Amino acid sequence: MMARRKAHIVIVITLALLVTASPALAKPIVIKMGTVAPEGSPWHEVLVQMGQDWNRLSEGQVKLHIYPGGVLGDELDMVRKVRIGQLHAVAMSGVGTSHIEPGVSCLQIPMMFDSYEELDYVRDRIAPRLETLLERKGFIVLNWGDAGWIHFFTKKPASTPDDIRKMRLFVSAGDAETLDLYKAANFRPVPLAVTDILSSLQTGMIDAFDVPPLLALINQWFGLANYMVDVKWAPLIGTTMISKRAWRRIPEALRPSLIQAAREAGEKLRGDIRKLGDDAVTAMQKRGLTVIRVDETTLSLWRAEAEAIYPELRGRIIPADLFDEVRRLRNEFRTQQSGAR
Repeated sequence: MMARRKAHIVIVITLALLVTASPALAKPIVIKMGTVAPEGSPWHEVLVQMGQDWNRLSEGQVKLHIYPGGVLGDELDMVRKVRIGQLHAVAMSGVGTSHIEPGVSCLQIPMMFDSYEELDYVRDRIAPRLETLLERKGFIVLNWGDAGWIHFFTKKPASTPDDIRKMRLFVSAGDAETLDLYKAANFRPVPLAVTDILSSLQTGMIDAFDVPPLLALINQWFGLANYMVDVKWAPLIGTTMISKRAWRRIPEALRPSLIQAAREAGEKLRGDIRKLGDDAVTAMQKRGLTVIRVDETTLSLWRAEAEAIYPELRGRIIPADLFDEVRRLRNEFRTQQSGAR
């Protein structure tokens, strides 16, 4: 009788150990990710696909729960939530990422790039350094993406920087550096959460905002500011990141395949967004948007406006060596392109 009882106890303990050790039966690791990207938008859809890939590759061990549309606050709110452990990951614009690591702003310098080809050439070579800087701040970069070229949208026709100066211009809340730069350049910036742009246009708190066309279309902001200046002010990049603390919870053997899936999602998103950005302008034009074309003289005014703030950006907001390296790489690309012609 005693022998049978001991055998029963051994079987129970063995089964318990097997259950505990079995990855298939272990409790899944849930990664909570926040983003201001609207539900159903291209950015959100790619995150959903990434979550499905992670679930498949990990055989259910890693689950990605996405909170879209800014339901957990704006980008700065979400960064704070990651730091205290309420969130584990974020997908956000370069504006939010720059608050974690100012060096990221080197990819969004106004009028520094003329094309996506220039941006890609520079980013591919500068990204490893930026990723190291972000890791030191506690974040692992899963991928880099784009949101498109930033354009100025206005309630009244505008074509020059002086035209924009007469208007109340949206600036992302918490972005003190940009706020100060605009004030120093005699603009009239109004700091707001991105989620407040529509209501602020309705109430007259702002008359202008600067975002990529796809965002203006998805959020229907262009309906209240239906003029767009045809100047590529700067690219708005995006990043998807996870906290180092949350990343370390994921079994080491799974990490390479998960980050590879995230990188592939970022590459797909980049191509899709670029095409959708062009399509967005056409779609808005059909619904009342007027695109204000500029000649070379006016474009020169915009370049002069941008270059006038470079001394304030270099060393104050963007580390001087990063700023210089971006400009060097851009010039290197242009020299290569000229030689190939």
